[in-house]
Amino acid sequence: MSIERVNPPQLAEPVGFSHAVVGTGTIVFLAGQTALDPSGDIVGGDVVSQFEVALGNLLAALEAAGGRPGQLASLTVYVVDLGDYRAHAREIGRIWRRLAGTDYPAMAGIGVT
Repeated sequence: MSIERVNPPQLAEPVGFSHAVVGTGTIVFLAGQTALDPSGDIVGGDVVSQFEVALGNLLAALEAAGGRPGQLASLTVYVVDLGDYRAHAREIGRIWRRLAGTDYPAMAGIGVT
């Protein structure tokens, strides 16, 4: 699959997303992932460690389906405590860059559950 990120010059420069993404080829739909280890137990005692496990799980599923992080078109993160997430945003960003790289759509949406 190929991805082209489209960011017209008449729109504000995007930070952490693209205004449009055009993909061609096979499409992979990924199930929502959480901080579950292989035995199905929730791991990680804080938002940062749980984010790392959940993102690792998502990327493992993507790789198993033949995809790469740079081919992600969109990702939504759901959090229970938005304030805690925001307080650790820099750490979460470092984990994202380490695991997924920098050619990505970033987390297009953050929902609070």
